[in-house]
This record gives sequence, structure tokens and C-alpha cells, in this order.
Amino acid sequence: MKVRLGTMQRIENMLEEAANGTFEESDYDESRLSRLETKWKRFLASSVASQYRIEEEQEKIKTLISDISHQTKTPLANIMLYSQLLQEKETDPEVTSIVENIRAQSEKLEFLITSLVKISHLESEVFVLSPKTQKVEPMLRTVIRTAQEEAAKKRIAITLRAGEEEAFFDRKWTEEAIGNLLDNAVKYSRKDSTITVSVTEYEMFTAVHVSDQGIGVREEEQAQIFGRFYRGREVSEEKGVGIGLYLVREIAIRQNGYVKVNSRYGEGSTFSFYMMKK
Repeated sequence: MKVRLGTMQRIENMLEEAANGTFEESDYDESRLSRLETKWKRFLASSVASQYRIEEEQEKIKTLISDISHQTKTPLANIMLYSQLLQEKETDPEVTSIVENIRAQSEKLEFLITSLVKISHLESEVFVLSPKTQKVEPMLRTVIRTAQEEAAKKRIAITLRAGEEEAFFDRKWTEEAIGNLLDNAVKYSRKDSTITVSVTEYEMFTAVHVSDQGIGVREEEQAQIFGRFYRGREVSEEKGVGIGLYLVREIAIRQNGYVKVNSRYGEGSTFSFYMMKK
């Protein structure tokens, strides 16, 4: 069926105006194109209203999470402080075990609330990245220093292979992303193993690789692990809520980069965080 050139042009203009938010219905007549314009106008109005409701709900959720974080901060800090004081003074092994459990559960709750606040900020566009061209190695040394204490508990050695490589990135949020990758590597690695943090420069990207000798990721799960709240079958007993890798991916994307995993189940994983070179 042939469509007149003028009709096709008007339809194309309607789509472009809708994308720009400038669509206005022309004077109504009984033509088929005019009826299409009326339906298109109703659809756009419905879409705008739906988007407004979504944004309104997101704002309510962000405010709720912020309020919960604020209201629980002091009680949680007190519970953890009192638990520590009891641990220092109590000698009865049975009571000590109970106090330790209280402290551990309090830390889990604090971790959960902190994680929810981060994801709330991420999805409501609260956090702003300010990338600039800078050396990668100083940032990695800061991340490694933060992870050393937990690694030492499992006698895990962390080695760094980096030189003068540069990339275009926001230091604060990239530290958060690489820190999540390194925390996971420590958490899921065996005792007395080695984690290697290395840097590779490509034509358009600079990549940070975090390689471990841990439990690895099953092939069927590798496409899912960067999803929000996703937790693999092997890690359900570990502390976490499943937003670490989601946050890593979002930080990479917002810097025009990406993240990927190369893993063999039971042998270890390499997570690679790619940053643009400017």
C-alpha cells in the first residue's frame, strides 16, 4: 500500500517532535492522519503522567531510605559500642558468644542500610561524577591499603602491577568500584592465596584487572551477576545484599566505560574495569 510522501513526512515530524517534547496536535479534521495525531497526543500525555508518577515514587523511596538511615545511625552505633564494651569485660564464654553475635548482626544491619542509601543515590541521580585525566596507580594503592586488613585475616597476598598508565575517571567513585571488586576477591578467595591487581592500556581504554584464586563464577551466572540484588548460589551465606557489582557496572557506564568478568568455576575470576582514555 502506497503512502503519500507528505503523510510520511508528517509522521516523521511527529516522532521527532515527541522525542524533543515539542509535539502539538494540528487542527483536527476527519482525515486518518488527524485521527492518528489525536491518538498520538493521548499516548504522549499518558507517558508523561506515567513518568511523573515513577519519578515521584523514586523521590519518596529516596526520602524514606534517607530517613531510615538517619534514624538508625545513633541506635546502631550505640549497640555496637555497648557490644564492644561487653566483649572487653565479659569472661563467661556463653555470654561472650551471644555478645559477639549481637555485634555481628549489628554490623550486617549497618552494611545493609549503607548499601540501600548508595543504591538510592545512584538511581535518583543524586551522585555526580567529575572525571578527569589522571594516573591510575595512586588510586589503586589507596584501594589496596583499605583491603589489606581483611586480606591479612585470610593470609591473602595482594600484588599490584601498575606503572604510569592514565585514564579519564572520577577518583572517589572509581575507588568505590574497584574497592567493591577487591572486597569480593578477598571475600571469596581461599586462605593463603594471591590476588593480583593489574593495569592494561589499550588504544581507547585503560583497564584495571582484579584477579583472584577464589571460588569462581558459574558460566550460567556470569550474565546475571551485575544485576541489582542478584546473589549467586555459592555466596548466599556471605555478608552482602547484591548491589556491589551493580554499583561497579553503573559507575563504569557513567564514565563511558564498562566492566566484564572472565571466570572458571572453582579456579578463580578476573574482573576488568574499563575506563576511557581522553
